[in-house]
Amino acid sequence: MQNVDMNDGGLRLRTGGEVSDNPNYPFSQSAMRHLIFCSEDRLNSKGETIPGNGLAKAGAIIRVGRKVLIELNAFDKWLENQRSAS
Repeated sequence: MQNVDMNDGGLRLRTGGEVSDNPNYPFSQSAMRHLIFCSEDRLNSKGETIPGNGLAKAGAIIRVGRKVLIELNAFDKWLENQRSAS
């Protein structure tokens, strides 16, 4: 996929694989897949809610059909919040 940079709005979109290939982010492809899967609240088999990691609420996940894109500005802010939370 071609990298998309929109200078007017500052939107930086990448796929999970492109993020994992970037040396600035310490995540493998499977780790990115897990972060995306756990980005929203979901239900377990008993109907109980499992809280998500907040990545979707941060606006870092953009879904277009089956394609999942990561908005890097929001992803960077989410990462910074994770560091300050621990």
